[in-house]
Amino acid sequence: MTFLDHFFAILPKFLPILFVLALVSSGLWVAHWFFFRRNGGLKEEDRFSARVGMLLLVGIGVVLILLALPLDKETHKDLFQLLALLITAVITLSSTTFVSNALAGFMLRGMQSFRLGDFLRVESQFGRVTERGLFHTEIQTEERDLTTLPNLFLVSHPITVIRSSGTIVSATVSLGYDIPHQTIDKLLVEAALAAKLNDPFVHIMELGDYAVTYRISGFLIEVKQLLSARSKLRAKMLTTLHDAGIEIVSPVVMNQRRLEDGIRVLPPQTSELPHVEEKAVDSNPESLIFDKADAMAQIEALKEQRDAIREEIAGLEAQIKSKGETIRTWIERRITHIRQEEERLSHLIQQAEAAKIE
Repeated sequence: MTFLDHFFAILPKFLPILFVLALVSSGLWVAHWFFFRRNGGLKEEDRFSARVGMLLLVGIGVVLILLALPLDKETHKDLFQLLALLITAVITLSSTTFVSNALAGFMLRGMQSFRLGDFLRVESQFGRVTERGLFHTEIQTEERDLTTLPNLFLVSHPITVIRSSGTIVSATVSLGYDIPHQTIDKLLVEAALAAKLNDPFVHIMELGDYAVTYRISGFLIEVKQLLSARSKLRAKMLTTLHDAGIEIVSPVVMNQRRLEDGIRVLPPQTSELPHVEEKAVDSNPESLIFDKADAMAQIEALKEQRDAIREEIAGLEAQIKSKGETIRTWIERRITHIRQEEERLSHLIQQAEAAKIE
């Protein structure tokens, strides 16, 4: 028997496995294209469920391949027992990390407590969310570095999320008992208003042995400027209190120098101070610190706009058949105009993702 005769003799046995391999490969490729590449791909928030779906499809594909192998029933049974044993071993060995982080990821998605671009604080970690994955969440810290936090860590510790609609910015200062608190309240409110905070208010936090501790708070609308707002508030407090001739004794003055009566510990007045302060106010360090977080938030916003446009297009297309000729023409023009906007947004999304900082 020649090689060709032997090949054609055994070929029918392998036709099912070849067919299944082609079917599984094509199915996985189509699913990957549909989830991650079609029209620029899903937005980052929806990729979570897409990855889970791809994982399930891979598992189904493995089972189909095993079933299509040209083997007897006993061998098939042994293979499935081996596969079940491997899956059980993997789950058992990695249950405290792999599976736990995956379940924690599902829990975080279900709660929807934060999204891309939000400020997040958990334990000693603070930053803006840049990525949300199946097993981890990535934040960009105040030093512009990227920190990866396991999802299990997030669900097992209290999480503080700064609301995008605004937050309270506060600062404390200790001042002497010789100054009326009504005067301090007025000056601290003035400092908060100068720092561009809304609805400022003052609380007396502590009556200490040597000083009174005050806390000034105000509402910040633009949370992206959180770091600058905190620094600016403290700077305005220094300027306002020193200009009023009030000595700051925070936390406790331990100066051992001999001073004459009436001498206060105040910085010298200089003509360069207003110029330096103006430069500090004009700076925007958040754009440098949270560059990736800003980029991810921008991509997310563009994808939400594109999804809204697609929903509008689908609604208009459903109305075409039931409308008259005049209205149908207007709807077709409207769809054409909206599709142009959709293409523009898709182009912007592709550009933003290509320029995304890693």
